[in-house]
Amino acid sequence: MKATVIATFFGVFLICTYAAKEATKKTKKAKLYVPQIDCDVKAGKIINPEFIAKCPPGCQDVKYRVYGTDIYASFSSVCNAAIHSGIIDNTGGKILVQKVAGHSGYRGSFSNGVRSLSLPRWRESFLVSEGKPRKGVTYPSTLEYSSSKSIAVKSEPKKLEQDLKATKNADTNTTSEKASEQGDAVHKEYHTSPVPTPATQMATTTPTPTTTTTDPSTTTPKPTTTPVTTRTTTIAAAAKTRPGLHRVRDIGSSSVHPAYSSVIAAASRQIQAAQGRGQNTAFRGTSTSASNRNILRPNTGIQRQEPVAAFRRAASSPAHLAMETDLWKPGLSLFDTGFSSKEELNMKPLESISQGNPNCKVDLSFLMDGSWSIGKRRFQLQKQFLSNVAQALGIGSAGPLMGIVQYGNDPSTEFNLKTYANSRDLKNAIEKIPQKGGLSNVGKALSFVNKNFFLDANGNRGGAPNVVVVVVDGWPTDRVEEASRLARESGINIFFVTVEAAAESEKQNVMEPNFVDKAVCRTNGFYSINVPSWFSLHKVVQPLVKRVCDTERLVCSKTCLNSADIGFVIDGSSSVGTGNFRTVLQFVANISKEFEISDTDTRIGAVQYTYEQRLEFSFDKYSTKQDVLSAIKRISYWSGGTSTGAAISYATEQLFSRSKPNKRKIMILITDGRSYDDVRVPAMAAHQNGVIAYSVGVAWAAQDELEAIATDPDKEHSFFVDEFDNLYRFVNQLIQNICTEFNSQPRN
Repeated sequence: MKATVIATFFGVFLICTYAAKEATKKTKKAKLYVPQIDCDVKAGKIINPEFIAKCPPGCQDVKYRVYGTDIYASFSSVCNAAIHSGIIDNTGGKILVQKVAGHSGYRGSFSNGVRSLSLPRWRESFLVSEGKPRKGVTYPSTLEYSSSKSIAVKSEPKKLEQDLKATKNADTNTTSEKASEQGDAVHKEYHTSPVPTPATQMATTTPTPTTTTTDPSTTTPKPTTTPVTTRTTTIAAAAKTRPGLHRVRDIGSSSVHPAYSSVIAAASRQIQAAQGRGQNTAFRGTSTSASNRNILRPNTGIQRQEPVAAFRRAASSPAHLAMETDLWKPGLSLFDTGFSSKEELNMKPLESISQGNPNCKVDLSFLMDGSWSIGKRRFQLQKQFLSNVAQALGIGSAGPLMGIVQYGNDPSTEFNLKTYANSRDLKNAIEKIPQKGGLSNVGKALSFVNKNFFLDANGNRGGAPNVVVVVVDGWPTDRVEEASRLARESGINIFFVTVEAAAESEKQNVMEPNFVDKAVCRTNGFYSINVPSWFSLHKVVQPLVKRVCDTERLVCSKTCLNSADIGFVIDGSSSVGTGNFRTVLQFVANISKEFEISDTDTRIGAVQYTYEQRLEFSFDKYSTKQDVLSAIKRISYWSGGTSTGAAISYATEQLFSRSKPNKRKIMILITDGRSYDDVRVPAMAAHQNGVIAYSVGVAWAAQDELEAIATDPDKEHSFFVDEFDNLYRFVNQLIQNICTEFNSQPRN
């Protein structure tokens, strides 16, 4: 009996344990459930401060708008922002979203096939990262939405009617609040309610702050809750004019002064409402091209005429720069992209690909001036100029590719080399570029292009010359010399198109005199074009295209790493020994792999010598770095005497005589002892044939012979090391000397 009771108790214990384990598994499974959201869901619509969600496929579309880069305004599509940041691709996937504080100056960019827009400020931001839970954080399996009732997110997509309704409500509320934040031009009422406790969050939704306007022509929204606090702001009496301007541009033009942008923003929104327009019209995130018309201020009957002058930027005051915010077109919604839905579809990289002009294979970046100094009309002339250039170039995959960076206070990429593959699509994209405003910081723009534009990920093709054409109104507002030098040393050919250069009376305002000569690739006039007026800019289209396409004269594409024929002359005498010979070959390989090797870039050849000489491989034998390194590794040790003079003559005749005319001929000779023959006469003959000689001596090498072999100044072209194992120490120094010598060539 006792045994039966024990067995029964043990059986019950096992059953209970199994049930508990199963319950734990079910609980874990429940905790791991990830809700799915739709492509158009904006972060601001979701109340949860941190959550993991699953995005469906197909969210990479311009209609799901994104504002910002890395940190996104909560008005953005969550899933499309995740694609823009590279967390997921268009097939969807899990993401982690974290809400953060509001931000000023959301930066627009093109990344991973998604074009994000800029935004001056927004009340809330969010970050996206991989959909992995953080330790100690419990994530909801159902998301809370800021609508009139709780919406449980399911695996399948929501009904279209519910989605459109939620989107419309969110857009209506946030539009009014955004207009007030931008211009302080409408009355705001914040309706708040107590935050629900965690126990009630699953059943209720906290209403977001709503905004109402005092415009009698609009329908007054019904308050959703009892107002707890009310904050009222009034229209600014008058915007201050820009002080300290030394030259007035565009008298009678239609440019809108940034100081009036806030007033125009509020008025235009109210005009739109009065005219019964919907909120599906366009918005330009950074445009200064508002129409030239009288803006009617609702409720007052007073008309405000837009400013009619665009001003020189060199005397910009800090007060004015603080007012450089986005300008809003009358009749345009605050949260559209600036194009109709039909136009927006054309912003995506188009699939139509042209072969282009094969006689002009260059990778080209235009730096366009978006500063306030040029005004609206001249900015349009600049865009027309760029469109004409794109047409004349013949854009295509086998010809020139073109991207545009706009600069003001800071540069930003409008589109890169791989965004558009034909002239037609490129011209359409240029027409839609809005003006940034700000100063003319060309130096900062050149530094940006050097570091960020000519990358493989942006469509840089490697074999095509890199060209930058800077269009500048008058003169830069920062220094360009150092940024230009670094760009040139990176192989970038810099052209300048200077429009309306400084007159004699204005030269005192130029920060860096002779800035063009300090920036361009060569100072012989080939790389610079002066245009007396923006209205004659069209006349230089063909001359500029002809110069850009003349690849033989794009000499800055030639760098110290891609423009040489390097011949190694290697001592294989008996005193070296097998082990040390392998060390010498490793030294040769370490130098070679630092260069850009191909049949059109740097080429490598090698000669081994004792009493006799042997051509190991010529310059045209191998055209890839891997093949060259493998060939070096296969060189077998010869052994014998040391006739260095004869080896120099052999290399000059058998190796460097077959060098290409446009290549720098560089000989690197490695020896461990004194030569049995004379080295001075053969070395002098090599120098006279244009060979730049470097000598590397080891152990018993004679210093006087090393200096005789080396090109003058011999101290920069000859090296000595006491042991073979220390050869590696001179790899970087030797390459640095080669590049220093190359970069010191005259720029004329």
